[in-house]
Formats: sequence, structure tokens, C-alpha cells
Amino acid sequence: AENYIVSYFDIEKKLNIKPAKIYPKVTEHIDDIIVAVETLIKKGFAYITDTGVYFDVSKFPNYGKLSKKKIDELISGARVEIDETKKSPIDFALWKFVKEDEIIFWRSPWGNGRPGWHIECSVMSMKYLGETLDIHGGGMDLIFPHHENEIAQAESLTGKEFVKYWVHNGFVTVNKEKMSKSLKNIFALKDLFEMYDPMVIRLFLLSQHYRKPLDFSLQEIEQFKKVWERFVNLKETAEMWIKNLKNGDPNKSTKETVDNAVKKFEESMEDDLNTSSALSMLHLIINYLYDLEKNLTQGVTKGDIEYSLNKFLLLSEDVLGLKFPMYEIPKEVQELVKKRDLARKNRDFETADKLRQQIFSLGWIVEDTPFGTKVRKRI
Repeated sequence: AENYIVSYFDIEKKLNIKPAKIYPKVTEHIDDIIVAVETLIKKGFAYITDTGVYFDVSKFPNYGKLSKKKIDELISGARVEIDETKKSPIDFALWKFVKEDEIIFWRSPWGNGRPGWHIECSVMSMKYLGETLDIHGGGMDLIFPHHENEIAQAESLTGKEFVKYWVHNGFVTVNKEKMSKSLKNIFALKDLFEMYDPMVIRLFLLSQHYRKPLDFSLQEIEQFKKVWERFVNLKETAEMWIKNLKNGDPNKSTKETVDNAVKKFEESMEDDLNTSSALSMLHLIINYLYDLEKNLTQGVTKGDIEYSLNKFLLLSEDVLGLKFPMYEIPKEVQELVKKRDLARKNRDFETADKLRQQIFSLGWIVEDTPFGTKVRKRI
């Protein structure tokens, strides 16, 4: 388990995901879970059988409110393995007694065993986030039975609403097919990170509304590699413009264009986190900056570029969590750039082209701009 935890944190860091303040483990909260199960028994929401402790779904009138399922229909259509000791086939385990061949278990007032799947999540989340959670997330497949059961046991314990807002994400498919080991179409993030900048993957994930299915393909990732290259190139190019342009306030047209894009970005994010629509506003600001580039010597001010770039970075970094690269150009590359600049000055374009290719082979790209040579790292 520790290996998976370490791997998860490494992936989280590379994708620039903000860490949680606490990562509770079930094994460290067994006592809390036992107290919760005892409380449910005392309140009449749970009962003990020869196989474990079960939640009595019939005692919770609102069961099915999240999944819009009715108890009668669930009972008639129950396909779970029948446990004759349960009052109803849809009653779910709060504590399962240990079997003869099981070696991992904990002591409890009812007998040795382990917690049920659903009670673990409810108890730990309420311990650290309070009896009513603002937001609870998970995959679409968890709506029923997992989240439905979480609601039932949590609200039976507290008498309060368990969650204000539920956020359920769609599934990931690969070339329109379900991701599965049998189809050999599973892509591990650690392998993708060897091929692409993690921000390319983050951009790809942001490109689709979280509730919709996300179809993965390397062809799609390649497209977002180009998008990320454009983002990074724009940032670095604009920073060069700022260093070389004369001071001046942003023009009225700049503020109107950029502010309108920011407004539409905010509206998209407020529309159930519509990141796909929000991304289109970043492209609008980028396109505007490239339009400004055509007039760098004709009225465009440092203020125009700074205002546009700052808004772009605010939305892309602070809101969408994109992390732009920070790097130093190696001395070897710097020396080659100087030689190339000299070759171009002497109109020795053949040598200049050879040096450009040599620099490229080292992982760097040379661009000639109105303000001099620009060097950027290949993505």
C-alpha cells in the first residue's frame, strides 16, 4: 500500500494538484468507525446478524434521493449475493465478521471483523470536515450504491444534511472503448510523463467538462502538446516584449478585449466548472496578444502586453493550475547561440542554420524576433 501512496503523491505533485491537509487511513480510525456503528445500532438504524452488522435501509425514508432510485424497485431487482441473515437484500454491511481464512481483522463489541466499505468514508470525512460537507466528489459509478449509502448512514447518525453539492466525473475511455487490462489499452500516468510534460496531460483533462466521458488517445494528447507549446511560447515571448517596449498604460481596446475574455472565463467556471469553455477564453487572450505583435512598433505599449499577459497568467496559473516551466539556458547552448548570432551578422546563413540544428538537438529552439534572439526549451 505504501508504494501506491508514494506513487500517488508523485503524480499529484507533477500534475500540480494542491495537496490535501490530511490523508486519513482506515486502519488509523477503527475506533471512530466502531463508535459510529454502535450509535447506529442504538438509534435503531442497524442490526446484528451471524455475518455482521447491517444498516437497515427501510429505516431511512430518503434512501435513493441521490440516485433517484426507489427502495421497492431496488429490492425486486437486487442481484447481489443473497445473505439470508439480512432483513432485506439491499441492506448493506457496516461491520463484517471475520471468516476462517481471513488474517486481517479488528476486535469489536460484536466480534472480530472489519469495517464495511461505506462507513469508512462517512466516518473519516465527517471527523475532519464536519457533519455537513460542502462538496463531495467521485466517479459516476459511485453514485449508487456507495454515495447513496454514505448519505443514509451519515444522516442517520447526525440528523443533518450530509453533502451540499455532489460532483461526479465521467469515465475515461481509450479510442472510444472502455479502458481495461483485457483490451491492453491502459495508459499509466507515470509512463505518459516520460513522453509528455505533465501540464500537457492537465490541459487535456481540462479540455472536457468533468461530467462527460473523456476519450483518451495519443493523437489527442499530441494536439494538447501543441497547445501547451503555444501557451509557453506566448508567455516567454510576451516577457521579451515587455523588456523592450516603452512604458505606457494599456489602451482602452486592450482592457475591453481582455476584460471581456476574463468575464466570460468566470461565467464558464461558474457554469458547473465548465473548464472546456473557460479554456477557449485563454486562447482568445493569446490570439489578441499575437495581434498586438503585428503592431509592436505602431502604438502598442508595455502596458498593453503586461495587462494582457497578467490576466492570462492569473486565469491559467491561479485558477486552472497550469505551471509554466522555469529553467536556465545551459552555458553550452548560450555559446552556440552567440556563435549563431555572429554567423547571421556576417550573413553566413549556412553556418547559422547548422548551429540552429545543433541547438535543437540539445533540446532548445532558437527564434529570431524584432528584439533579438529568443531561446526556449523544447517541450
